[in-house]
Amino acid sequence: MSKDYYNILGVDKKASSEDIKKAFRKLAHKYHPDKSGGDEARFKEVSEAYQVLSDEKRRAEYDTYGQTFNAGGAPGGAQGFDFSGFQGFDGSFNGEFDLGDIFGGMFGGGAQPREHRGRDISIDITVSFSESIFGVERSVLISKTAVCETCKGSGAKPGTKEKKCETCNGMGKIREARSSFIGTFTTVRACDICFGKGKVPEDPCATCHGAGVHRREEEINIKVPAGINNGEVIRLTGAGEAVRGGSAGDLYVKVHVERHKVFRREGSNIIMDLDIKLSDALLGASYDIPTIDGPNISLKVPKGVNFGEVLRVRGKGVPLGGHRRGDMLITLAIKMPAKISRKAETLLEDLRKEGM
Repeated sequence: MSKDYYNILGVDKKASSEDIKKAFRKLAHKYHPDKSGGDEARFKEVSEAYQVLSDEKRRAEYDTYGQTFNAGGAPGGAQGFDFSGFQGFDGSFNGEFDLGDIFGGMFGGGAQPREHRGRDISIDITVSFSESIFGVERSVLISKTAVCETCKGSGAKPGTKEKKCETCNGMGKIREARSSFIGTFTTVRACDICFGKGKVPEDPCATCHGAGVHRREEEINIKVPAGINNGEVIRLTGAGEAVRGGSAGDLYVKVHVERHKVFRREGSNIIMDLDIKLSDALLGASYDIPTIDGPNISLKVPKGVNFGEVLRVRGKGVPLGGHRRGDMLITLAIKMPAKISRKAETLLEDLRKEGM
């Protein structure tokens, strides 16, 4: 049965050689049977399609003859794939070669052991509304795996010498053979004993027992930036758990902002509600109102304001960097009296007669 090689690789019939190569690399990496979740059948199919479309002559024949095209021995999938250009391959699939030489060359880089990395940590802290606006520094005590303070992470007793690691014979890495449908692959990983150094201490550190790291409490200083929003996360690179022979993980700090009894935030502005009397809405007045960062200020309410009208006090909002700040917005609510005196009622009747 004829196969649509373009469809298999997910490329257009006008695709360039570079596009075909990129598509193959992506799919080969995805379906390789030695990978978790790989698919041997799909890998063979992808390899067969690439063998045809990567060769200008065979691609031209395929485009011309379509269904009658003979892949010339390629239907076996990987049997038609040319591995002779990869380092360590002896010309047959019974030979041993490094899996990293194949996929390192295809996807950039050689067979390098992956660096160890410590576990990430996440914590939550709560700050006041004012602290979220202007920023604050917090110190938290965290129990985590950290670098040993005695040996500074070396795992050796101070002043002791190092010797060759017997597990990896001083190479720092271990090679493991694995069988696959296209031969025996050799994978490379960092030595678990010396963590890639090739050497181990003659006398281990008494504090961490040679591990280079141990669980202890460590004080972490957290700088909460000005203007942070509720739910935002601060990332502290390298402040997570440590691991010998590798880099430490990161610390993620989720910030919770307490509600304020007067203020709330909208972008760079601080919002507050202000109840005013009906007479003040009609005749105008001055109100003493609080601010987020200092003494109260006098707010002038002009004559004839409406319910829900917003007054602006510039420069009393969220810091924007430098000397710039957002504004404070005051939403007016006209408080209607529950009861009125006879005198007030008479005055209101007179206003009604005047059309007000």
